[in-house]
Amino acid sequence: MTILTGGRTTPPVMPTDIFGSLWPLIRDLAAGAGAPVDYVAVGVLGVVASLVGAKRRVQPYVTTPQWQEPCVLWVAPVGDPSSNKSPAIDAATGPLRGMETELAEQHKARLIGWQTESERAKAERTEWQTQVKTATKEGVATPSMPTAAIEPDEPQRPRLVVQDATPEALGEILAGNPNGTLHLRDELAAWLMSFDRYSPGGREFWLEAYGGRPHVIDRKSNKAGPLFVPFNGVTVLGGIQPEKLRECLLKTADDGLVPRFLWVWPDPILYERPRQIADTDQLERIYRRLQQLDAPRHDDGRIDARVLLLADDAADVFEAWVRDNDAAVREASSLYKGFVGKLRGMVLRLALIVELMTWAANGGREPTTISVATLVSVLGFVDDYAKPSALRVFGDAALPEVERNAAALARYIQKQGAQRINARDIQRNSGIATLKVAADVEGATDLLVEAGWLRSAPGRQGDMPGKARKDFLVNPAVHGVANG
Repeated sequence: MTILTGGRTTPPVMPTDIFGSLWPLIRDLAAGAGAPVDYVAVGVLGVVASLVGAKRRVQPYVTTPQWQEPCVLWVAPVGDPSSNKSPAIDAATGPLRGMETELAEQHKARLIGWQTESERAKAERTEWQTQVKTATKEGVATPSMPTAAIEPDEPQRPRLVVQDATPEALGEILAGNPNGTLHLRDELAAWLMSFDRYSPGGREFWLEAYGGRPHVIDRKSNKAGPLFVPFNGVTVLGGIQPEKLRECLLKTADDGLVPRFLWVWPDPILYERPRQIADTDQLERIYRRLQQLDAPRHDDGRIDARVLLLADDAADVFEAWVRDNDAAVREASSLYKGFVGKLRGMVLRLALIVELMTWAANGGREPTTISVATLVSVLGFVDDYAKPSALRVFGDAALPEVERNAAALARYIQKQGAQRINARDIQRNSGIATLKVAADVEGATDLLVEAGWLRSAPGRQGDMPGKARKDFLVNPAVHGVANG
């Protein structure tokens, strides 16, 4: 029966410590979405990261000003189409819609003011041009163009969420949104496979978008000139199906992009009617408080981030953990090695997110350091949840294709309660995306025969001559064990 898992490890249990008093709300949101609580929990972490954005950074020690981490997080919930990833992500991001609507209305008011100033500038410029012509005819000094004749830049619409944007389009958005934004994808696989579809350098752009540094984009139009992005920091949140993991993870270059994600892959849950309505107003209040964090700006538009240091006792704990984690890096291999190697940065980012999320939920004075309690809860989350989740994802992606296909077919047989299957029917009607080719179906059925799930039972329809049908009898024990 272990073939059902396709070699996957058992999913870890989501720790609750990092969410503190917010956990009941997250649990209620997940129940309302009919989804594992894991999806909503990490979705909330992603939204919090995007709202803080460029306004706050984290630094481990006072002696390491060159090591600062931005408030940027990449989150990838993994699950089958029926696991309710999308409703869970909607539950975590729902309040952003109303917040964006308000920002859009405020933007309309700014546009009216801009249009007024722009028309005034055009009139001033026309008047100045008339004066220049007159001065030229009369042979007198040319008047300087007045400041009022300079047309103001059109204000950019504030964006809290962006979906399906090319690097070039996202660069335009980020140029007018110096706090960064949230890139929300219903299907992460399409994003991972599209980096260089429109223009070269897309993958490199996204790698830099994890670092939150200033970025310059050379435009196609020389007249427009380079585009300055003050904070190239984009939090990414999107679901992905297990069947697409292999293509996205193993058929692309291991350049450090995939290990940057916080991977989440719980088992599906049985639906239960929610017992109470989630307090979405509480979640919106938290989001708004984080959105309204203040931060001064430089003349070039960059936000002057406030830096939070680890408290002294937290710094000691972090130093010890980094040494242990570095030892684990030396023992790891493949994609997991890259994931563990980048965890020290992810730990700091999560600590910043959790510290500010806790403050926004509980009120009081904004924290100026990361407490040891916050860091310890984050380290527990990373060691007990993030690492096992990554092993589950990377292990499944590395599984041979035939074993993945056999596992998918086994789950189909169990779900349908099938007593007998036909290879051609599986190929045409099962709906299993990876079993659309006869050779793939043959490989999967051969493996299930070896595993004792199937027994070959070729037959013909009636007395018609010709090639026998590839029928298989299903071992009744399969359904007996499942029901038991």
